[in-house]
Amino acid sequence: MSRPREFDVDRALRQSMEVFWTKGFKATSYDDLTSTTQVKKQSLYCVFKNKRELFLRALVLYREQSIAMLEALASQEGSPVKKLEAICEATLCQNDETMCRGCLIVNSALEFGTDDEEVNREVALMFNQVGRVLETVIRSGQEQQLITSRLTSKALALHLNNALSGAKIMEKSGAPREQIAVVLRTALALMMPENDGSL
Repeated sequence: MSRPREFDVDRALRQSMEVFWTKGFKATSYDDLTSTTQVKKQSLYCVFKNKRELFLRALVLYREQSIAMLEALASQEGSPVKKLEAICEATLCQNDETMCRGCLIVNSALEFGTDDEEVNREVALMFNQVGRVLETVIRSGQEQQLITSRLTSKALALHLNNALSGAKIMEKSGAPREQIAVVLRTALALMMPENDGSL
């Protein structure tokens, strides 16, 4: 008979995700994970096998939470432009009392480059899923003539998606919030119909 689990696996995964988000994969030690989760190393890796497996599971959790948040913003009441503004606002670091950590997926892409196939898969999934959410909102805006039709909804979604990723890199590098906000406002302004480039 196998031993019962002595800790909340979901809670430990969420806590581990926070550690990886703050420190990155390579800088995170076993002690960081065990002290944060208050779970012994043997118990932790009995479930997650090793640090890498735990990290990959954390990436999945982060991606799923992020997409759920975007989908919630995209499905709320309001015009497509207001939804895009809400998505951009949610991208900005909201808590001045904590370190702006950027995006765990973007951070991981920068840390690993193209060297890890499984990490790259999560990065691609995140970018594609964000893009689909954005494209749906943008297409709705084009149908209502609130967003320019000079470019396809897919092209505009790629552009805004790239701006959002860049904003998280700026945030991670310590750029002022106001500067990041200007970048995102500009990305949205360029999507407005030709007769109204203002927001």
